[in-house]
Amino acid sequence: MKELGNRKRSNKKMIGIGTLLNTGGVILGGIIGLFLKNGLKKSLQDILMQACCVATIFIGAAGVLSKMLIIEQDGGITTTGSMLLIFSFVIGSILGEWLDIESKMDLLGEKIKKAVKAEKDAKFVDGFVNVSLIICVGAMAIVGSIEDGISGNYSMLAAKAVLDMIIVVVFASTYGMGAVFSAVSIFVYQGSITLVAAFAGSFVSEAVINDLSFIGSALIFCVGINIGFGKKFRVGNMLPALLIPIIYRVILTFMN
Repeated sequence: MKELGNRKRSNKKMIGIGTLLNTGGVILGGIIGLFLKNGLKKSLQDILMQACCVATIFIGAAGVLSKMLIIEQDGGITTTGSMLLIFSFVIGSILGEWLDIESKMDLLGEKIKKAVKAEKDAKFVDGFVNVSLIICVGAMAIVGSIEDGISGNYSMLAAKAVLDMIIVVVFASTYGMGAVFSAVSIFVYQGSITLVAAFAGSFVSEAVINDLSFIGSALIFCVGINIGFGKKFRVGNMLPALLIPIIYRVILTFMN
């Protein structure tokens, strides 16, 4: 009996490792970025910010176009998902504006800023919010967290940890300490998805994941615009757009 009990405990999957690795990668990248910032000229920080802007915009645009454009057998190109994109952003933005998510994210950034005694850091809140959105909004964060919760497979989140570390190195070298605290966002966001997946099981279809990647890429594009041209979009208030594809697929399932 004792041996059987030990075997059961050894077969018990460990969940959440992926989120811990990803959080650690963000923190490490942030520390490296802060170290580099001290030795960077203002002109170099500015050009890095512009580089981040361009990269983020094209990552978002590529993600959207990869889901919208379909190449036909005759070589023609058609589009799909236009109505889903429109309804997701319109309905999601109305809901987000009602909840005022953007202000709550800014308020959280201000509280963290005060807690770490960084009141003089003018870029702290922008760094926290923008970097949080970039590393949290995307298919890898969602799919990787679900896999971690269901099977304990954290390979996708481990790969994402490396990518996020590189991203945060660049952003922390320009935004400063606020970018480092995006680790709080990634820990809470991915950790929550992992826990839900662990208890609810495999509840997300491939179609839903594709739709989430589609809408998430559009949000990343908006973040890129904000980085380069100031806060043109209230991306925080657009976040509920990610809920619409899930609702859409649930309705389709019941209708069929």
